[in-house]
Amino acid sequence: MVRNKLKISVCARIKSVMNYNVIIIGGGAAGISAALWCDELGLSALVLEEAEEFGGQLLWTHNEIKNHLGIEVENGREMRNIFLRQIENRKFGRRFGTKVSEILSEREAVTTRSDFKVLLENGEKIPANSIVIASGVRRRKLNVEGELEFQNKGIITSGKRDAEKARNKNVLIVGGGDAAFENALILAETAKSVTLSYRGKTFRARTEFIEQVLQNPNVKILTETTVKRILGEKKVEAVEFENGEQQSFEIILIRVGVEPNTEFLRGKIELDEQGYIKINENCETSAKNIYAVGDVANPISPTISTAVGMGATAAKSITNFKLRITN
Repeated sequence: MVRNKLKISVCARIKSVMNYNVIIIGGGAAGISAALWCDELGLSALVLEEAEEFGGQLLWTHNEIKNHLGIEVENGREMRNIFLRQIENRKFGRRFGTKVSEILSEREAVTTRSDFKVLLENGEKIPANSIVIASGVRRRKLNVEGELEFQNKGIITSGKRDAEKARNKNVLIVGGGDAAFENALILAETAKSVTLSYRGKTFRARTEFIEQVLQNPNVKILTETTVKRILGEKKVEAVEFENGEQQSFEIILIRVGVEPNTEFLRGKIELDEQGYIKINENCETSAKNIYAVGDVANPISPTISTAVGMGATAAKSITNFKLRITN
């Protein structure tokens, strides 16, 4: 029994210090694509995913997906499951519930076997020759009083999934982009009333969404309006705006955009003013052998199709770089 325990311990230690060609940070569409193509091209790869399962933003998507060439699905989870079936027998490492704290360069990593070590939140360091950042984005918060307190107590996360929770209730949607307007149309079908609140004068949503909302008698629009506080006892009851006015709402949906998950990269690679990673046409960042794919490096076209293509591009770029330095 002691011998078996020792064997397991040694195997675990060997696994932890394995030097990978590529470490992929993030297991959404872009990260999955990068991993598939690394395996296709003979690169040993490890995917580090902070959540307990693959999917990333696909798991946020509760609407039908009809714009990814070759397939139509009912929601993002169904698309994710198709991706998982395709990579089921691919030979790359997968670790879940794993948060990355920092990327250490060769000098900081104190190693001659790899260009980098990825430092995990638990203190573990994993060496690699190349890094692919696929850490995605997260929904931006209002950062106002009551926002955290009333999560799942009147503050919902999806109009499609939570439409029944809004039935015959007064709903506030905060935001002015496609997501806000699309959710307004969805919730207007079940809610008593829907109010769309936006801090600006002109909306960022597509014209088709704006026109449909303007024609919907169950949707009211407030412009140049900012939420100050979310009020209630045990659940959402009202909202106070910056002008001091209070209005009663039982359901709130916040859709004020997204922000990139790049805090662990500051000072390591070049980011734009919003924190997105700057890359060239080969998905190369400002740091040698660090690549970025998906929404974290693409605020202009954050789509599944783009993410999948960028994952393949990064793997190809890594392979071509290896060929250049060996020839």
